[in-house]
Amino acid sequence: MSLNKAIIQITIINIVFSFDSILTAVGMTNGITGALIIMIIAIVASVLVMMLFAIPVSTFVNKHPSIQMLGLTFLLLIGFMLIMEGGHIAHFSIAGAEIGAIPKGYLYFAIAFALLVEVLNMKLRKKRSPIQLHGDLEEAKHDGIIS
Repeated sequence: MSLNKAIIQITIINIVFSFDSILTAVGMTNGITGALIIMIIAIVASVLVMMLFAIPVSTFVNKHPSIQMLGLTFLLLIGFMLIMEGGHIAHFSIAGAEIGAIPKGYLYFAIAFALLVEVLNMKLRKKRSPIQLHGDLEEAKHDGIIS
């Protein structure tokens, strides 16, 4: 993929993900004069910040692949919490029991704890030399210990 295609794709994804936020912001303004200008400036600034940090963040994530899995886990956790919250607000019941409210503190604690564990793992991995899975076998073959 060329650089131009990547930039266009990132820009389109930013616009799509910002669309719901724009609609929410417009709905919350209640006709405040000048609110549209403030929202336009905020959206342009947020897109510029995202484009500024896209390369450093992608470099960091590619250097630490476990962060990718952690991010996916956070997305699944937040999605589950949103579904449960929607079921609670709608008074949805499963097997005769209504879905209760799940305190947000549980979600925040789980995310903070997982980040802390990952930071500790990253520090430990940095101190140790990487494990060579095939080095000893090749050395043993070379020395004639195994064939």
